Amino acid sequence: MTASNGWSYSAGEPGLNRVRVFEHPKSGVLYMEYRERDPGTGRLRRRRMSTGHRDRQRAKRQAQEIAGTLAIVGAPVGRDPTLRTLFDIYRREVTPTKGASTQAHDGRASAMFLRTFGNQRRASTLTRRDWDQFIRARRAGLIELDHRPQRPVGDRQIQYDLLFLRAVLNWAVSATLLERNPLAGLPLPKERNPHRPQLDHATYEKLVAVAHRVDPRFKLAFVLAHETGHRQQAVCHLRWSDIDFARAEVQWRAEFDKSGAAHRTPLTDVALDALHEARARRPGIGAGWLFPAPRKPDQPCDRGIMSTWFRRAIALSGVTVPPRTGFHALRRKFATELKDVPLPDLCALGGWKDAKTILTCYQTPDRDTMRSALTARRPLGTAKNRGHTRGHTPQAAHFGLTR
Repeated sequence: MTASNGWSYSAGEPGLNRVRVFEHPKSGVLYMEYRERDPGTGRLRRRRMSTGHRDRQRAKRQAQEIAGTLAIVGAPVGRDPTLRTLFDIYRREVTPTKGASTQAHDGRASAMFLRTFGNQRRASTLTRRDWDQFIRARRAGLIELDHRPQRPVGDRQIQYDLLFLRAVLNWAVSATLLERNPLAGLPLPKERNPHRPQLDHATYEKLVAVAHRVDPRFKLAFVLAHETGHRQQAVCHLRWSDIDFARAEVQWRAEFDKSGAAHRTPLTDVALDALHEARARRPGIGAGWLFPAPRKPDQPCDRGIMSTWFRRAIALSGVTVPPRTGFHALRRKFATELKDVPLPDLCALGGWKDAKTILTCYQTPDRDTMRSALTARRPLGTAKNRGHTRGHTPQAAHFGLTR
């Protein structure tokens, strides 16, 4: 790939900390290019990486941040760096390989840990007391970010934050920046009764029936999330060029997928009908967004818009749903309704990276499945159960749990 002759922006000083942002000539995705010092050899090397987005103002801010870091951390980095240095290097070298939503979380989590532990704190000096202090402060909403207090959060979110910190420290060990991970093996907080709302089909049908009164874009997004099982972020960032009507497939882009993996999945007839209906309303839209924002059609609808539309649909339909119910409830519905599908196929269909996550976080028990299982039960040793004795189920074999 060569640099585009179109839009570009530069931050920093030439020969010192210059960071250049430019537009890919075909995709329009913004890329960054700069020189950094190799931690091992001390030599300068050129880096070029994708930002994963097309937002010029956001790219300018990122370029300025990296330029500032390069000016401060221009010398070779030895063992036992400060947390500021460690997070900056990680966000330059590792974070860009992740999906857009995970990149955003890396930024927020870095800021929270620096706020809690201090910029100049040596990574090797972190202790169990620091770990527990962060958990208590996060639960109570005592950590400020951008001079704004954060609301209290549950253990699931805190676990997500701490997994990032653990990943950074483990990476630092593999990159020879640390001798060892000082927080290795510490227990993560776990919610005893995690809140994971799921929609039943009757509620889904009532919401679909009023979705067009909210906005045609909301109806299409709601149907696609239900039919594909994908996250709201991935659905909202679809372009018409990602839809293959001839093969009845959809291409999911890596930069908008939480796992950062590009993949294709088939489309159901219901999804295709909804797409054809939307296409008929807006012919000649080329490769534009499926869900252009109301006031900025060159950008996709964000989570806030879709959440507002979701609440409006609930009010119009008159249904009662559990608190904090959103698009993710459709993803749990998708996983639960496809319990009989082999786990590798279900992972591919819904874009899950780990099959264990489906079993622990998405699939839920339901009365029909339990009653069917009891009806089909056979005594041990009969022909139907031979080969599936206790501890030797297909799911147990998949995770190596047979004995």
